[in-house]
Amino acid sequence: MKAIKQFFATDQKSWSLLLVRLALGIVILPHGMQKALGMFGGYGFSGTVGFFESMGIPLILAVLVILAEFAGSIGILLGLATRFMAASLFISMTGAMFLGGHIHNGFFMNWFGMQKGEGIEYFILVLGMALALVVGGSGRYAVDNCISKKLK
Repeated sequence: MKAIKQFFATDQKSWSLLLVRLALGIVILPHGMQKALGMFGGYGFSGTVGFFESMGIPLILAVLVILAEFAGSIGILLGLATRFMAASLFISMTGAMFLGGHIHNGFFMNWFGMQKGEGIEYFILVLGMALALVVGGSGRYAVDNCISKKLK
């Protein structure tokens, strides 16, 4: 029971954790919607799974990536199981950075189309934000806070 309490515990007055949580959720949700729903020019669920399988990524990992980006970002926005959702995104984005070849494209994003692909700067920001939520929790205005109160 102590581990569950710690999982949901957070500084319920923290504006900074709230801001990190909202920024991360807002940035990742459209990527999840591309993968899960085919919105914003994405492949949709089956297309994304097929794309990942063409890269040699097993079906289960493809599904977990889609869930991490789609359901995970919604959970983060709501502050629901924030630590788990942020950890899921951290793992997913670490995989994307290395397996997606971004690590070989240098540091910078491809703002002007002058390099082979996107670098790792976006991933560093996402990983840092996700790690902050894993360590600190959800902050203000989170479903986790309601759960935490009920567990006390």
